[in-house]
Amino acid sequence: MTTTAREIHLASRPDGWPTPDNFRLVEVPVPTPGPGQILVRNTVMSVDPYMRGRMNDVKSYVAPFRLDAPLDGGAVGEVVASEADGVKPGDLVLHGLGWRDYAVLDATAARVVDPAQAPATAYLGALGLTGQTAYAGLVDVAGMKPGETVFVSAAAGAVGSLAGQIAKLKGAGRVIGSAGSAAKVDRLRALGFDAAFNYKDRPVGEALKEAAPDGIDVYFDNVGGDHLEAAISSMRPHGRAAICGMIAQYNSTEPPAAPRNLALLIGKRLTLRGFLVGDHAGIRDQFVADMSGWLRSGEIQSDETVVDGLENAPGAFLGLLRGENLGKMLVRI
Repeated sequence: MTTTAREIHLASRPDGWPTPDNFRLVEVPVPTPGPGQILVRNTVMSVDPYMRGRMNDVKSYVAPFRLDAPLDGGAVGEVVASEADGVKPGDLVLHGLGWRDYAVLDATAARVVDPAQAPATAYLGALGLTGQTAYAGLVDVAGMKPGETVFVSAAAGAVGSLAGQIAKLKGAGRVIGSAGSAAKVDRLRALGFDAAFNYKDRPVGEALKEAAPDGIDVYFDNVGGDHLEAAISSMRPHGRAAICGMIAQYNSTEPPAAPRNLALLIGKRLTLRGFLVGDHAGIRDQFVADMSGWLRSGEIQSDETVVDGLENAPGAFLGLLRGENLGKMLVRI
């Protein structure tokens, strides 16, 4: 086995949009597992929008990335050495130490997955936290009911594309999605969205009112900003918004201009609720049962955009922030 490993370090903290200079590829010795630990050769890793917030040195729900240290995130890899009971070389495991080709971690921090049940990438996407986020936002947070109208922003992304499909499978009367290109709009229609629009073509509020002239009941928010403002305007009384992310302002150095219509929350009796998927572990078993069945039957399609090479992980992340992905953005190491 090789004695040299590679890691992507955070070289500097971005001011606004990240650039390649904020990252550094570093060679280090392959680590050795201690008692209760495993050595994993990563095969695929995830890049996700929330990682942008961790590049800032601010207090949040998860600790910021450290300078001159490897970034981390979801990854799947093969165990090449084990000093832990219950995990053996050759096992495929899901864990949280991506952005490197070899990782040492406590076996209790990894979960053995079955490649015969689903491809390795599915455990980072539809069967992983991505899919569970979409599921929890609709079922637990927004409490979507059959027959309701649902609007999903960034609907061609990893979470959004699954949220829209789950809404249809859970009986939504109408599902609307926004995306950033004509090709993505076409893909949403192919996935079963009842309506979709390109938010770059015209104001979001105008497009949403045309797609949902009678209003919406549930908004699954991945964007914030003008999308959230438009959703508030279009919400029926007692509408609910599950706030998953606000990518429109992740790279902004100024406060957002929208939403400017928060006073509507009072008269419409609206609920806007932010959430973290980790708070909804209680529905995991039901999520896995539902999602496994939908994937087997083909009722849900999970799009992936795959970039090859650990050295290209920063570029994949920057592409994600620019909206270059269709579905889940992954790096094959």
